[in-house]
Amino acid sequence: MPPAPRRFALAPTAALLLGALYCLLPVAWILVASTKSGSELFSTFTFLPGTGFADNVADLSAYRDGVYWKWMANSALYAGVGALLSTGVSAVSGYALAVYRFRGRESIFNILLAGVLMPPVILAVPQYLLMAKADLTDSYLSVMLPVILSPYGVYLARIYATAAVPGDVIEAGRMDGGGEWRIFRTIALPMMLPGLVTVFLFQFVAIWNNFLLPYIMLGDDEKFPVTLGLFTLLQQGSSTPALYTLVITGALLAIVPLIALFLVIQRFWSLDLLSGAVKS
Repeated sequence: MPPAPRRFALAPTAALLLGALYCLLPVAWILVASTKSGSELFSTFTFLPGTGFADNVADLSAYRDGVYWKWMANSALYAGVGALLSTGVSAVSGYALAVYRFRGRESIFNILLAGVLMPPVILAVPQYLLMAKADLTDSYLSVMLPVILSPYGVYLARIYATAAVPGDVIEAGRMDGGGEWRIFRTIALPMMLPGLVTVFLFQFVAIWNNFLLPYIMLGDDEKFPVTLGLFTLLQQGSSTPALYTLVITGALLAIVPLIALFLVIQRFWSLDLLSGAVKS
């Protein structure tokens, strides 16, 4: 076939560049704005760096005796424990749906797919009512328990288990006398690990950025995650403009753990996939 005209070959690249610019421009603004003092924020050119980053971090750390770092610790607790438990549930559920044949399996999977399409705002009020019935509102559990079951995580785990765990290997483990739990733990789980890392990353980012569920469940600001804490600061900024620099600096610092986690997991991804290729 004759090569496509150059203008058509450049069109996808241009679209990708525009998309990258759209996504990265707010990050660049946050990065630059966090370096400005309160007076520089509204009086200098938008992308001109300022001189107040260190002062902003110090003011943010001193605000209400360091409540911002309490919010960061809460976010790490919600996202870390929630993503870990969600990954475990997704691994067991996805493996069961991929390996075992039982009545109603496809119906259960279709219900999970429907859960993927369900907007979180629809589930927020029923989840609040359930937690209120169990007297768990305004607690750490009220934020962690609803995110343990992730329909999308179960979907990914099933798809990956179907592709990565051969049925012959499972049968060989059974013939060697291995129990179902031992086969899952020692044979299937290592094969599913790269996919489970993906599930963990998606869940961690989703819980870290979650705003609606903590907003509904929590009333004590000492238990707020960083998203909800920065929102309260932003609301107060309408009457105290000096807090805007704290909000911007806090938003920048809140991105750092996500970047660090992605870099660490990306390295793990590469190593694990390479080791799997060598073993195969």
